Amino acid sequence: MSVQERKQRERAERERLIVATARELAEEQGWDAVTTRRLAERIEYSQPVLYSHFRGKREIIGAVALQGAAELAAELRAASAATEGARGRVTALARAYLDFAERNPAVYDAMFQLDGGLAFAADDTPEALKDGFAALLETLRDVAGEGVEPGLFTEVFWASLHGLATLTRAGRLPVGDAEARVALLVARLAVV
Repeated sequence: MSVQERKQRERAERERLIVATARELAEEQGWDAVTTRRLAERIEYSQPVLYSHFRGKREIIGAVALQGAAELAAELRAASAATEGARGRVTALARAYLDFAERNPAVYDAMFQLDGGLAFAADDTPEALKDGFAALLETLRDVAGEGVEPGLFTEVFWASLHGLATLTRAGRLPVGDAEARVALLVARLAVV
């Protein structure tokens, strides 16, 4: 292995460590606790090393969001693929989405609530975000209904899931009714 390849590998490993540590700290204490000073202390690198990877907290949030989008896409696809029938796939997709949001609140915030400097629904949208939407669309296109544009239907279904996730987490909706909400969402929106 050449010196340059080794340095590139070490740089990538440091970047993964920074993102993992930021994510861990945010899940433990919230995003306000994620500062370059705290990250530098936790990973035992200087702040200038962090700044050589990320220009600041905003870019770190963006990196966590991209990682989260990739994980969410994989979970949605796995849930959908493991279930028979259109209604079952859509229900599994909705449950997987809501479960991800509940298990990973700081990552979910990085993806959808905080400014990570990422463009959504634009030409320069990062591939991980496009793939996250594609994971929804792959299952939902078949249940959009006749004459309904599948992308638009997916946006509305996604917005419904996002609303359920954020309202439940904020204590605005009772946790115990989650299954009934998913069943109602699938029954009323999906044509199965």
